[in-house]
Amino acid sequence: MKILICGVGGRMGREVAKLALDGVRGAVPVAGYDVIPVDTREFRTYTDWKLVEEEPDCIIDFSHHAGTSALLQYAVERKIPTVVCTTGHTPEEAEAILAASKEIPIFHSANMSLGIALLVELAKITAKNFPDADIEIIEKHHNRKLDAPSGTALLLANEIKEVRENAHFVFGRGGQAKRTPEEIGIHAIRMGNIIGEHEVIVGTDTQTITLKHEAHSRALFAEGALAAAAYLVGRSAGLYDMKSMVSGN
Repeated sequence: MKILICGVGGRMGREVAKLALDGVRGAVPVAGYDVIPVDTREFRTYTDWKLVEEEPDCIIDFSHHAGTSALLQYAVERKIPTVVCTTGHTPEEAEAILAASKEIPIFHSANMSLGIALLVELAKITAKNFPDADIEIIEKHHNRKLDAPSGTALLLANEIKEVRENAHFVFGRGGQAKRTPEEIGIHAIRMGNIIGEHEVIVGTDTQTITLKHEAHSRALFAEGALAAAAYLVGRSAGLYDMKSMVSGN
């Protein structure tokens, strides 16, 4: 499986390249793209999509959401399946991803961790079984992360909302107002070199359930991205995610 790594100069792009060069999931990196020139001895890199000569089987994107439009234009023109791992998309960029998925297979997930996929399912089950419980989501990341709350925190909140139709999100907490039962609190912490922690707390007057996932290495996200690429190649146009891959659909 030949892959092109978008955002190859970033931390996650380098992690994907490292694993692919080791042959994880049968991947072979044949090209890279970044807005800033990147030198690699193993494969060519580009700063202009129009100059890319290689023909990858799949693109893995760990870049910045601002480059989504150009990436999708290239992918759709070349009919290349694309794994979008970037977070922080604007509503317009999210709409562009959906539109492109009608032309090519696209895998889009706010978090490429299998553990997070399981956390989401457990959180939904818990919220459904405790319909009157208070729910708070806490996410922690390193002090260089740009978007807050994280895409994964929003993923958790939106999935829980599927079983809490009247829920609304409260970002942070302040003032003198009393908490309402419909709230899902979402809190972002930025400090040090924390790779990623996500915690869902479900509490009633009699008990508290805490569900937590902690990333120990960024390699787990690169592993997930390569697994997604292997899953995506050969599929028909459409929008796929971790739930799709975990269920095998």
